[in-house]
Amino acid sequence: MEEVKNRTALAQIIRERRAVKKHYTDKPVTEEVVLELLEDAIWAPTHQLRQPWRFVFVSPEKKADFAKKVAATYPEERQQNREEYLNEPNALLVVIMEKGENEKQYDENFGATASMIQNFWLLAWEKQLGVVWKTNPHIYDERVENLLDVSENEKIVGFLHLGFFNKKPIIKDRTPVIEKFARYEG
Repeated sequence: MEEVKNRTALAQIIRERRAVKKHYTDKPVTEEVVLELLEDAIWAPTHQLRQPWRFVFVSPEKKADFAKKVAATYPEERQQNREEYLNEPNALLVVIMEKGENEKQYDENFGATASMIQNFWLLAWEKQLGVVWKTNPHIYDERVENLLDVSENEKIVGFLHLGFFNKKPIIKDRTPVIEKFARYEG
């Protein structure tokens, strides 16, 4: 592990943040907590202030019904597994983005939405609220899009699985940036 030299609090949070996929506590994830985090997360860079995102919160009370409906989009032999999988987190936040009018806007909107998700994740980490961004096959399924009222000009970017945690996942080293860095030499 590298030596820490005058690392800022923000840099430390960025390095400590992990995907929390399991072992959530029973502490409920409330709509109020999610809204509070989103109020700051939406300050992500966004081209022409399009703010191309919208959210569907699946509360702990509605999660079982939602999980059953999403799991039903899978082949019968996988439905129980998918239902259990979607019931693991305490709550879900579905992130939906506007596709935009052309490829450039699509890329800009996706970049902005991904940045917003990272902001949300870092803010949640500070509160020991675990997050993992999931892009399972159901986010591309028309039946799930219909369930969430996704329009033709929108895309489900992912399901954020949410749950408070007591034990941080292990740190996995990153490839040193110098190995992925080059200089343009002309």
